[in-house]
Amino acid sequence: MDAGTEAIRVLIVDDHPIMRVGIAAIINAQPRMQVVGQAGTAGEAVRMFESLQPDLTLMDLRLPDRSGVEAIRTIRAGSPKAKIIVLTTYEGDEDIHQALDAGARGYIIKGMQHDALVKALQRVHVGQRYLPQVVTEALSSRIPGSHLSQREQEVLQLLFAGKSNREIAEELSIKEATVKSHVSVILMRLDVSDRTQAVVEGLKRGLVHL
Repeated sequence: MDAGTEAIRVLIVDDHPIMRVGIAAIINAQPRMQVVGQAGTAGEAVRMFESLQPDLTLMDLRLPDRSGVEAIRTIRAGSPKAKIIVLTTYEGDEDIHQALDAGARGYIIKGMQHDALVKALQRVHVGQRYLPQVVTEALSSRIPGSHLSQREQEVLQLLFAGKSNREIAEELSIKEATVKSHVSVILMRLDVSDRTQAVVEGLKRGLVHL
């Protein structure tokens, strides 16, 4: 690193220690980058961001306590200028939409070449966005009017779990007729004809997760 040149300080958030170590090795090998912290949960991410104030944060979306999207929203509520890049195995258009809507400035799919990660860090650090082609294609194929409400996503997740309308009604403390109405809307918005197809489409788009 050149004298007088400050390194880009990076916080890594991922619940897999081996993944964090690998990512840290790539970043620390760069001449003007330095990993200043590693977190394994959303709660740790928020606390470490507040204490470390990193220049960039790499955020996984699937964390054990709550979602990375929620962590992004919490961080940006306190630090609106926070620069966050999603680093995840998931590429459904709903995942991408939610992360970008929460304030993420970049989106990297795990398994990409490490130079894509470095390029994303460099671009976002100078105020640009970084969205690889697979991400922009997923967003461009997003069907207008296909967004599900929070309640509809909850119903879809319970459909995925194999619950009947009655069981869903009991779990959500709503009427069975209301569940039927939600299911009808889900089928219409996902442009499918039955519950099984809805679950398959939900998995593909990142609306429900294994």
